[in-house]
Amino acid sequence: MSEAPVASPCINVCRMDARSGLCLGCARSLDEIAGWAQASNAQRRAIAQQLPLRRAQLGWPEKGAAA
Repeated sequence: MSEAPVASPCINVCRMDARSGLCLGCARSLDEIAGWAQASNAQRRAIAQQLPLRRAQLGWPEKGAAA
């Protein structure tokens, strides 16, 4: 029995921040976004676990929070 795939953190705000190189919506890099479909669940979990810290370090609101 295989586990369900880790859902994409995309919130359809697909704009890249020129300073950080991260998406303003999901806080992933272009490489992470492009490779998401081929990534293993372990790789997806590792990326997803980094996103809140990235947002905090950049002073961005939490995903889904009002800006």
